[in-house]
Amino acid sequence: MKKLTPAKGWGSVAVHGGHRSNAAHAHLTPIYASSTYVFDSAEQGMHRFTGQEPGYIYARWGNPTVTEAEEKIALLETYGLGIEAKGILHASGMAAITTLMMSTLSQGDKILSHFSLYGGTDELVHRILPRFGISAVIGDLRDLNRAEALLRSDRSIKMLYLETPANPTLQCVDLAALCALAKKYNCLVACDNTFATPYLQQPFAHGADFIIHSTTKFLNGHGTAIGGILVGRDVERMSTSIAKFFRTTGACASPFDAYLLTQGIKTLEVRMDKHCTNAEQIAAFLNQHAAVARVNYTGLSSHPDHAIAAKQMRQAGALLSFELKKGLQGGIDFMNKVELCVRAVSLGTCDTLLSHPASMTHFSVPKEEKEKYGITDGLIRMHVGIETAADIISDLDQALQ
Repeated sequence: MKKLTPAKGWGSVAVHGGHRSNAAHAHLTPIYASSTYVFDSAEQGMHRFTGQEPGYIYARWGNPTVTEAEEKIALLETYGLGIEAKGILHASGMAAITTLMMSTLSQGDKILSHFSLYGGTDELVHRILPRFGISAVIGDLRDLNRAEALLRSDRSIKMLYLETPANPTLQCVDLAALCALAKKYNCLVACDNTFATPYLQQPFAHGADFIIHSTTKFLNGHGTAIGGILVGRDVERMSTSIAKFFRTTGACASPFDAYLLTQGIKTLEVRMDKHCTNAEQIAAFLNQHAAVARVNYTGLSSHPDHAIAAKQMRQAGALLSFELKKGLQGGIDFMNKVELCVRAVSLGTCDTLLSHPASMTHFSVPKEEKEKYGITDGLIRMHVGIETAADIISDLDQALQ
C-alpha cells in the first residue's frame, strides 16, 4: 500500500496522517478482519519473518487498520518537533502501560511517580509489579528539590512516570524540569497524556521518552471502543525489544476498535476546542456558586498549578472537579438530581459525564486514604462535553439547589 503525501496543518494530519492507498481504492482504510496474511512465496514468508521485507504476518503482530491508528497518533505527538516516534496500539490503556513498564524495567528497578495516579496504574505499580521485583517511590513531584533528592538518593530509580494533569485534582507537574532531572540521573520518562491529548500538550517537546494514552477517551471521542497506545521516541527499541514483548504477551488491538479510533481522531481538534471553551465557562460558573466550596480547574488562576499548565498546555482541557459544601450527602443528592449530564465514570465522550468518587469509584477506600489524594466526600469529578454550554450550566444549577 502506498503512503499518501503528508499533510501540513495539525487538523490535516489528524484527518490524513497514517493513511495509505489500498488495492480496492477505498476512501477510508477498511477494517481488515483477518487473523493471518498470505505470502506470495516461501522466500517472501522467510523475508517477512526475518524482517528483511516489510509486510503483515499474523494479526497479533500487526494489522493495516491498526497501523493507520498507530502512525496517526505518532505523527500528532511529534507534530512540529522534527523528530520521529513509533506507536504500538494495544487492547487497552492499561495494556500499553504494562508493556511500557515490563519491557523497559527489570527486577530491582524502581519507578518514581506522584500522588493521584489513575486507579489502574496505582494498582499495577503497588500490587502487581512488586511481585516481579519492581517497586514504586511516590513523592510530590511538583517540589523539584524533593524530586531531585529522591533521584539522587536512590539510583535504583530507572523511570519517572508522570500524569499531567492528574486525576481527579488536576494536579500538574513541570514536564521540562522533571525531564531534565531524569536525564541528569539517567532515568527514562514516561507521560500519560490521556487528559491533555496531543492537541493540548506534547510531552516529547519537553524531553519525555514515552507517551501513553488511553485511546478510549478523547482520541476515540465517542465512547465506542477500548484501546491504548504506547508511543516511543527510540524507534529502534520500540521496533525490537518492546515490540517483541508486546507481541509475545498478546495485547494486540482489535481492527474494529482501531477503525473507530481513526475516525474519532479526525475530529479531535474541533472537539477539544469545544470541550475547552465549555469547561472554561462551567468552571467560572461553579467558582462563584454558593453551594461549591472549591473548583479544581487549571484554567482558573486559583489552581495551584495554573502557571505550569499554562506553560505546557495549549488550553486547560475538559476535566475539572469541584467540592460541594454539604459533603457526602450533598454529593449523593447532587448526583441524583442531574438531568442532562450523565452519571458515569470515564471521560472524553461528546456528552458531559459526572462521577462522585466517595460514593462510586472510591467508596471502599478508607476516608483518610482518600483525603491524602485530595478525594474528599463532597468532590465531584466532571468531564465537560460538547453540548451547548448554557444547557450544561442550567442542569448543574438546578442540581445544586
